[in-house]
Amino acid sequence: MAQLLMSAEIHEKTSQLPDWTVEGSTLQCTRKFKNFIQAIEFVNRLVEPAESAGHHPDIEISYNKVKISLTTHDAGGLTQKDIDLARVISQIS
Repeated sequence: MAQLLMSAEIHEKTSQLPDWTVEGSTLQCTRKFKNFIQAIEFVNRLVEPAESAGHHPDIEISYNKVKISLTTHDAGGLTQKDIDLARVISQIS
């Protein structure tokens, strides 16, 4: 099982992820697109990296907005797996 990050580690690591915020035990990012089609195309680009990492984000789609939430459910909070996947997602446009 992945080890939970301590508060100081979370702060340090998320400071390098400017589009992400910590909400409780979740790392979140919201992206806005021109339209629904672009939002869905973005979500589709998340599939391969999430599958490769064996770590799947919670995704909410509302027309042209996509909210991504990461947490390591079996660890009960944020782990390095969340930080790593957030970095990958940040590079996907």
